[in-house]
This record gives sequence, C-alpha cells and structure tokens, in this order.
Amino acid sequence: MAECGACCARFRVSFPWHEANDAIGGWVPVALTRRIDARRRAMAGTERSPVRCVALAGEVGLAVSCSIYAQRPTPCREFLRHGENGLPSPRCNQTRLAAGLVPLPDPA
Repeated sequence: MAECGACCARFRVSFPWHEANDAIGGWVPVALTRRIDARRRAMAGTERSPVRCVALAGEVGLAVSCSIYAQRPTPCREFLRHGENGLPSPRCNQTRLAAGLVPLPDPA
C-alpha cells in the first residue's frame, strides 16, 4: 500500500485502444475502461468529474493501492512519484498540493 494516490483522483487516464485486453497483446482490463474515440480509451472514473480511477482502492492520502498495478496503462507507468528513481517530479508534487497533501521532499 502507498500513501498518496492523488494522481489517480486528478487526471483522465487516456491511452491507445490497443493497450486494452480486447486487442491482441493488450493488457489493461477492458471492463475497467471507457471508449473515448476510435483510437483511445480511458480508465473508467477518470473520464468524468469528480475524477477517481475505478482501479484505485483505499483513501487518497492515507492508504491506497492499484487493483490492476501489473496491468495498468502506459500513462500510469510513466507518471513517476517525486523522488522515484532519485528523480524530482514537479507534476507529482503539484498534484499532491491540489489534493491537500504535503509535497514530497526533493531527492538527495
């Protein structure tokens, strides 16, 4: 379990249609997605307001997890937590602030 999850309750998670598991080689559970157009899908819950991905379990800022972590779409894989891999992520800290959470310290 992680403590944040603000990104999962802030952004529309859209990705190419072929990442959904109804396409050959796709991995994201199609039942948890919504069609945006012929080329894109979104994680259900992130295409509306208030945003909250259906794969997010728990309470933002306290204890959260992704129920499809190993099958999450590319945008989720590419969104780095501030300090992950020793790298800063201003977008992560901006998202935390918008959720009323304290920014993470800069990596050493």
